[in-house]
Amino acid sequence: MELSVNVDHIATLREARKEEFPDPVYAAVEAELGGADGITVHLRGDRRHIKERDLELLKQLIKTELTLEMAPTQGMAIIAKRIKPNYITLVPESPGEVTTQGGLNLLKTKEDLKLYISRLKEERIIPGIFVDPDIEQVKEAARIKAQYIEINTSKYTQLRSTNIKDEVIRIARASKAARREGLLVHAGHGLDYRNIHALLSVSEISVFSIGFAIVARAVFVGFKEATKEMVSIIKGVK
Repeated sequence: MELSVNVDHIATLREARKEEFPDPVYAAVEAELGGADGITVHLRGDRRHIKERDLELLKQLIKTELTLEMAPTQGMAIIAKRIKPNYITLVPESPGEVTTQGGLNLLKTKEDLKLYISRLKEERIIPGIFVDPDIEQVKEAARIKAQYIEINTSKYTQLRSTNIKDEVIRIARASKAARREGLLVHAGHGLDYRNIHALLSVSEISVFSIGFAIVARAVFVGFKEATKEMVSIIKGVK
């Protein structure tokens, strides 16, 4: 299992005062020094945190793999073609939302995502889709030729520890279905140093994408150490 660190909230802090610091690119370098296997950013249509400048520098400077989360729009496709991140996770976006509210509903999406994904592949970008842990959504992701899914773990993270068993089973079933369909499995949204433990039993998950919890921890121990602590939990190393 691997860890991709989302540095969006470093950019959120920067934008709170419209300063040039703190720099999410610097945070990404510190995350790599702490053992991160990759860096994730979400370039939103409103550019509320990550900017194209950040994306360009990350592509140039980081030594691990870069994942770009983005809405499946033509404008974002142009940026993806220019930057060429290693992975692209297609996500829904709603005006005014604080964070992504749920997975991309492939059963209701009208856009031709199959063609969209095909064009990403032509640029040698690995395309994935952020979906809720639902087997029908997983099957649809496979049908339109995505190469991985990222399972939305937000519902799981909102449950009390005594009530998580059913949701872990749901995530595990979706993960197994994805692997049967030939999809790689990532997971993320709301994961932290405590709630991630139960999901480590889902062996089909190959990558965890975690941001806010690491950024919050970094306030007290620094970004490198905060990343190192999460790596230790995921990989069972000290």
